[in-house]
Amino acid sequence: MPLTFPFSAIVGQDDMKMAIVLTAIDPSIGGVLVFGDRGTGKSTAVRALAALLPKMRAVVGCPYGCDPENARCPDCVTKAATVSKAGNVSKNSHLVSVPVVDLPLGATEDRVVGALDLERALSQGVKAFEPGLLARANRGYLYIDEVNLLEDHLVDLLIDVAASGENVVEREGLSVRHPARFVLIGSGNPEEGELRPQLLDRFGLSVEVKTPDTLAQRVEVVKRRDAFEQNPQAFTEQWKKEDDRVRRSIVAARKRLADVAIPDEAREFAAQLCMRLGTDGLRGDLTLVRAARAEAALQGAGKVGQKHLVRVAASALRHRLRRNPLDDSGSSSRVERALAELTAPKP
Repeated sequence: MPLTFPFSAIVGQDDMKMAIVLTAIDPSIGGVLVFGDRGTGKSTAVRALAALLPKMRAVVGCPYGCDPENARCPDCVTKAATVSKAGNVSKNSHLVSVPVVDLPLGATEDRVVGALDLERALSQGVKAFEPGLLARANRGYLYIDEVNLLEDHLVDLLIDVAASGENVVEREGLSVRHPARFVLIGSGNPEEGELRPQLLDRFGLSVEVKTPDTLAQRVEVVKRRDAFEQNPQAFTEQWKKEDDRVRRSIVAARKRLADVAIPDEAREFAAQLCMRLGTDGLRGDLTLVRAARAEAALQGAGKVGQKHLVRVAASALRHRLRRNPLDDSGSSSRVERALAELTAPKP
């Protein structure tokens, strides 16, 4: 298996790296939308993070990679591995890497959701389900490049699955329901078209990436990429210690997450910020608080504070703002201005 470019070796792009790390700590935050220039390490960052995450335990032979302690799909309910009182996992489960699945723009609906296994139907006369990309992405990442160019029928499908965490296929005499919980990562160039509001709202966080604008950064990017391509093994080994540190911090944050308290004043600050910005609905409030809790867990804090909310506010809210014809400033600037007004000392 080819080596993946180390996550820690990615130059700059701190907001993007922070966003996908937070969703690794708490997937309920939702997906990450990455808009910006081509060739800025969007797909590299996603694959690199998935590669450094601890392997997950899955039922052997399950096409959906079900967790043996919570196997829900029809294929493995009867053969799910169980954990004994001594904590030993039975031989029916094994460790697998966190999946990263690409959803191509030209993919058919059958390829995405799954369809009748024609080979078995013709050779054996058996109606069997052939899982699609959503099945492979379960418990991992579904990556869509140029997500703003995705066909409308696939957008509608993804909205339904992202909301329910389940893929339901009823066609050609088949009726299949299987788990499809994944972190949706979408990337694109805003100059090539806008994303439909329904799908835009399903992304928990949104970040903007730009081509490095300093000579030192550009040189360092080229230098590291060239070193990786010349000797992937040696370059990966060089960054192993730093990647291990990131892995340990994510694992520790996951364990702390449930114990991080969210004071009422933190919820009030989040609500005030969303009201000031005029975000529709309450998904912005929820995402902001969840992201701040993950950030607090990552920093080892026992409760969510204002600094954690401020740290994640732009990524949680910038894509939820209505257009203001009287304000031509960017969404990030509007969030920063609202934060400055909220945190300003009272006279």
